[in-house]
Amino acid sequence: MSPTKNTVLDADQDVAGYARSSWWQSTVAHIAELQCQLNRIKSLRPQGLPQYEEEIAAKIETHLNAARQAADRKKNPWSVISGADIDRAFANIHRAETKILRLTPEGELGELGPFVLANARQHLGAEDPRRARLEAQLQNNGNKLTEELRGLAVTTLLAAQTAEETERAKARSFRNILLASVMATAVIAGVFILWAFLSPSSVASNICFTPEPKKNQICPIGHRATGQDMLIVMAFGSAAAAFAAAVSLKKIQGTSTPYSVPLLLVLLRIPVGALAALMGLVLIHGGFIPGLSNLDSGPQIIAWAILFGILQESVTRLVDRQGKDVLDNVRGAEREFQCSTGKSDTGEVN
Repeated sequence: MSPTKNTVLDADQDVAGYARSSWWQSTVAHIAELQCQLNRIKSLRPQGLPQYEEEIAAKIETHLNAARQAADRKKNPWSVISGADIDRAFANIHRAETKILRLTPEGELGELGPFVLANARQHLGAEDPRRARLEAQLQNNGNKLTEELRGLAVTTLLAAQTAEETERAKARSFRNILLASVMATAVIAGVFILWAFLSPSSVASNICFTPEPKKNQICPIGHRATGQDMLIVMAFGSAAAAFAAAVSLKKIQGTSTPYSVPLLLVLLRIPVGALAALMGLVLIHGGFIPGLSNLDSGPQIIAWAILFGILQESVTRLVDRQGKDVLDNVRGAEREFQCSTGKSDTGEVN
């Protein structure tokens, strides 16, 4: 039995779970569909498959079982970061698909030409010799896949699926970099706040100003540097960054991958905004900005913290652009055919 609660198992051990992620739901549904295809191929040969085909069918069962286990396994932080379960599920699903293509009856093989060609166009460049040869052969054959082209179709489909796995691996790597950046910047911001409470004179004093000689020091919330001054400055910087993130959401797209890259791009702004507010005020305090060396009121200091929190957008926007490029490279269903730029995957205008 599966260790997952509220899971229903059928005779093929396919699962229908509740309160699970959308990725899990779509993955197990795909596995069930592949199992159905395999069962149908077997049913068409009531006398049994030839030995070499029986060995292929047994290997398909192995792939599907491995994919089920990966999808249904209880996740832990390391498996989420490493992507081991996701990679294992997709790799076994893809290998099962290519082996099912090997077993597909010749009479039904013709209709699979567009499916294989679509995968090749989504994940292989136009210069790829396997894709180019398959396109030429199918074009001369009315997009019908024949027995003579089965081997080429299997090789091309496997190459396309391997390229897709590489695309997903790059997206996961970028997600991990973002996650590490969010955690690192959040920890650094927290360290500055704690440091300010433990030793206000060494840290919080750098965000306080003396407008005129022999006048009282001006801090964000008083006349003496405290940890609360640091806290309020970084809080307003984070709030400003969150506001800027809300405005930038119109440019951030979702993703069909199981990696929350857009979410992390938004979360990264919050600790970066806090640090930007702190660093900006320190630069003003140090006279780094010409003509602006002293602020003369607490609200003015906070206003500058808000401004620096918003200005972090100039840095995180570059990260957004990189994230968009990474996600655009992960081509899902119909990705190739929905390109609105009018360019082919070779960069040429159609």
